[in-house]
Amino acid sequence: MPKIAAKKPSKITPKNEPSEYTAKHITVLEGLDPVRKRPGMFIGNTASEGLHHLVWEVVDNAIDEAMAGFCTEIIVRLLPGELVEVSDNGRGIPVDIHKQTKKSALETVLTTLHAGGKFGQGGYKVSGGLHGVGVSVVNALSIFMRAEVKRDGKIWAQEYKYGKAVSKVKPVGKVPKNETGTTIRFQPDPGIFTVLTFSLKEVLSHIRQQAYLTKGVKLIVIDEREPALKSAHPLANQYQFYFEGGIASYVKHLNYHKNAKHENIFYIDKEADGVRVEVALQYNDEYGETVFAFANNIYNSEGGTHLVGFRTALTRTLNSYARKKNFLKEKDENLVGDDAREGLTAVISIKVKEPQFEGQTKAKLGNAEVRPLVETIFGETFESFLEEHPRDAEAVIGKVVLAAEARLAARAARNTVLRKGALEGLMLPGKLADCSSKDPTKSELFIVEGDSAGGSAKQGRSREFQAILPLRGKILNVEKARLDKMLANNEIKSLIIAMGTNVGEQFDIANLRYHRVIIMTDADVDGAHIRTLLLTLFYRYFP
Repeated sequence: MPKIAAKKPSKITPKNEPSEYTAKHITVLEGLDPVRKRPGMFIGNTASEGLHHLVWEVVDNAIDEAMAGFCTEIIVRLLPGELVEVSDNGRGIPVDIHKQTKKSALETVLTTLHAGGKFGQGGYKVSGGLHGVGVSVVNALSIFMRAEVKRDGKIWAQEYKYGKAVSKVKPVGKVPKNETGTTIRFQPDPGIFTVLTFSLKEVLSHIRQQAYLTKGVKLIVIDEREPALKSAHPLANQYQFYFEGGIASYVKHLNYHKNAKHENIFYIDKEADGVRVEVALQYNDEYGETVFAFANNIYNSEGGTHLVGFRTALTRTLNSYARKKNFLKEKDENLVGDDAREGLTAVISIKVKEPQFEGQTKAKLGNAEVRPLVETIFGETFESFLEEHPRDAEAVIGKVVLAAEARLAARAARNTVLRKGALEGLMLPGKLADCSSKDPTKSELFIVEGDSAGGSAKQGRSREFQAILPLRGKILNVEKARLDKMLANNEIKSLIIAMGTNVGEQFDIANLRYHRVIIMTDADVDGAHIRTLLLTLFYRYFP
């Protein structure tokens, strides 16, 4: 047979794509153009969260001044037309000419990414700020911004549109030489944000939090958007936050509607190796934990090395004290982290010169050197606190030891439930009208309210793939009960056995007996309550 010459493969050019690729195809975004092009990279999103981040960023600049010791008052005004104004009595952004940009330092800070006092050695020892990009991002995402600076006995001002200066920095008034500060007023761009209304509740929550973290600094929020408020009492729309106690006051606030287990709030504020460590904690009689971790006043929702150090020291110190004071006998197991944190309300705040965050949103602190520092400082001082406050220590140890006993009882109860469920059909709850199908993908479980409704449901079901489990009355509220108490509840126990998955850490989706679970309750207040209790159970224990 004649040989067929192989064809040389031809290059494939995608449809509607240019075949050449040269320097002219490279787009260079200058100034703040990258921010407007991809705002999500800088503020997370363009919905409500991103909108409020604009306020946080300007406030963070003022907080940096406060942490440096130059600012004692910060005012946030919510103005008509969705404008926001943030003013402080700090040193004021410099207005002299910057040698690198040949522009005023004020214009440089507000129109250049990564320009400001938090970089280099001359501005701030520690600072926050979203992604370190400063108020320039707020400027880029606003249709209008005006900056006023009080310095050297004058008021200097400059205006901007879409991140670009529309006037020069110029003096517009006079003030006493000792009067300084910065005022930033901005209006977010409706072409970028899908939400333009600032939430007073969200602003107050954030500002209150910052006031706790920056003790001795007054933060004020004034809502001037509603005409009705203007004609009312002059202070009707004004909210002031000032806390000498700092994060100790924050813990007291978080425990306000809870029953504290001990009177004295533990608090430590200490610096070592250039890292300032603040910790405050108090136990209450509830079963969950409320712990907030901050680095340079920024909330780290996913924790980080400071939280790991705190948790390690907490469990170790409580175990050591419980053994020494004979709360834990030789045969007893050690407390685990969950025991030590049951009913705990704590705030950890660290100040570090060069914070290393994981991810753009600063959700997790990554500085390795922080963990041993927090572990040592907190561990030593908390141990001293327990020794010096025996009544408080007894209440704390009593709480965590009881949590350990409940955990062990829950383990035994859970194993009992598992053993009952192991025999499957023979040991399923008597009230369960099971379906004939053994295929979970085709089976449905209807959880119904009461025996009478269960009877009606049984009559109307398809026996082949629909199972009915009637529950008597309202089940236990698992949000306010320990696992051992939950597993002692007959209605919940029946449901767990019927589901076949076990609960909590032992939950195994592979053993699920029904791939569809339907909650059927009456269309009244009691029915809604039962539905909520069941949904809470599924949310907490059937992940």
